[in-house]
Amino acid sequence: MLAAENAALKGGKVGGMADVIRDLPGALAKQGVTAHIVMPDYGFLAREQQAEYMCEFPVHFDSGHFLMKLYRMPNPQQQGALIYLLAHQMFVSPGHAIYTQDAPGRPFATDAGKFALYCTAVATALCAGFIPMPARFHLHDWHCGFFAMLRHYVAEYHALQDVPVVLSIHNLAMQGIRPLRGDISSLEAWFPELLRLPQHQLNPVIDPRYPDCVNPLRAAITLSDAVHLVSPGYAEEVLQPSQHEQGFFGGEGLELDLQYIQRKGKLYGILNGCEYPEQPTTEQEREKTKRKLVSLANEALMYKLGFSETVHPSELIAQIRLFQQRRPKSFLMTSVGRLTDQKMLLLRQPWQGLIVLDGVLKRLKQWDEKARFWLLGSGDDAIARQFSEVAARHDNFLFINGYHEELSNALYQCGDLFMMPSSFEPCGISQMLALRDSQPCLVHGVGGLRDTVVDGKNGFTFSGDNLQEQAAELLNTLDRALSLYGSPPWQTMVKNAGGCRFDWQASAKRYVDELYGFA
Repeated sequence: MLAAENAALKGGKVGGMADVIRDLPGALAKQGVTAHIVMPDYGFLAREQQAEYMCEFPVHFDSGHFLMKLYRMPNPQQQGALIYLLAHQMFVSPGHAIYTQDAPGRPFATDAGKFALYCTAVATALCAGFIPMPARFHLHDWHCGFFAMLRHYVAEYHALQDVPVVLSIHNLAMQGIRPLRGDISSLEAWFPELLRLPQHQLNPVIDPRYPDCVNPLRAAITLSDAVHLVSPGYAEEVLQPSQHEQGFFGGEGLELDLQYIQRKGKLYGILNGCEYPEQPTTEQEREKTKRKLVSLANEALMYKLGFSETVHPSELIAQIRLFQQRRPKSFLMTSVGRLTDQKMLLLRQPWQGLIVLDGVLKRLKQWDEKARFWLLGSGDDAIARQFSEVAARHDNFLFINGYHEELSNALYQCGDLFMMPSSFEPCGISQMLALRDSQPCLVHGVGGLRDTVVDGKNGFTFSGDNLQEQAAELLNTLDRALSLYGSPPWQTMVKNAGGCRFDWQASAKRYVDELYGFA
């Protein structure tokens, strides 16, 4: 497996893909498959995991030779499996960051170069025998698209063609698009030999909307032997063209490629799984965690400040709200997620001169003065600023701009209603984790959310034909949920939520039988 993230390693997680890379290998092991993982070290993983140094080797990249260090360690989640870590200064970002937020005019500029080098290093290490050749390559998201290109186009790496390759798409919206030429972060800069190929040969990797750009995700889709979407619902949606102005996010320009793969019978929609403890959380444990919520929130704020050179207004506002609110003693609505338009677009829609998030908080307060909404998330600075402004307007809202594993787990455990109004959701792990802890979910009925949350059974779903309708339905559905809170149907919903099982074993069996069994 080639992946950018892995939640099995501390600091190796940004999004849901990391949870998959942590949990899937263990489930595959029970199906007789050993999954080794190769990922960048990001300047700290090998040191902090005390990984074993293997060797140093040159990588031909960007018209030069880059010296790459290779480490390996046992996978803590799967006996007999290894995690290989590739180290180079180009993979290092401030604050142990995995991804870089580039200026608006140059999206993916830093990360595309970083992952182009990573893919070249993986291909080189495999062909040189530093990493043993596997029975299958399993690529994850756009970061691995350059590996598919090298395998297909470059004679030096033709030995890789003997091994079938499959791709899992965790988020089709992130495609890593960069110019073909004329930039230090371009196909011409990284792999000048590719631009000497005839145009028709390069067509499968060129973006269909921007013909002067390379699209690594499209390359991974068109040059793989099978493609996997991480839920059946999302696998249907990506076959349709997106209509952003109507609030529909589908194939994002790649729907024709995906339709072609579907016609060939090589497109699979397999739901991600979730790990379940042997013993569910008891009410006593839940109460104990509730008493720690404020201290965990303070820890999350301190952790963020430890990596910052300046104090953001969101941290000050959060500190004030924590002091004012103390521990939530009434209804607690929770949300944990990246600050991106994928997750937060509907909360940012206009509403009575403000935004929908203001409407949520007003309705919550009208229903119960003591009710609270706690939101934990990091990502887009503009969204963080907007949510900080909302937190300054509403004393029933705590917004913590960052990510903190312990606090997120506590919010899953202690919340009464988990809100996840994603505009699109390939699978989603947050709703599964909330359900696992018996927290009903309020979700937009798209992708993996509609595959896991059933209205009136384990939560509440809403939909709409455009952004305005979706925003209005979000507020109406919140009203419906609040009106049911505490009633016998609500208690049944809580019980149903805790009883949901999205087991990795069932998904892993489909990986082996369908995704890996095509050849």
